[in-house]
Amino acid sequence: MSRISFVELPASDLPSTRAFYADAFGLAFTDFGPSYSCTLTGDVDIGLQADASEATAAPLVVIAVDDLEVSLDAVSAAGGVITKPVFAFPGGRRFHFRDPSGNELAAFKAD
Repeated sequence: MSRISFVELPASDLPSTRAFYADAFGLAFTDFGPSYSCTLTGDVDIGLQADASEATAAPLVVIAVDDLEVSLDAVSAAGGVITKPVFAFPGGRRFHFRDPSGNELAAFKAD
């Protein structure tokens, strides 16, 4: 079953942004390299993307799916525009798309 699993935020200053969420809300973050950090609660997690070449301009909602290729076809058939084809990252694979209103989202399948 598909569900929102992540909200990824662009982070121009990863250490201070991570510290803000830790101090303000008690969130614990796990680092995945020098430019990415996220919570790993298993619920809806927060990802902080500090790589300017990978970060989106606005928060990115990431939807967990059971089958990435089926979801890619379904998004396209429903009128979504693929903005970033399927790519791998530590923990899984995903693709980005725009819905008919222009919102950018991602679909994700864990390894």
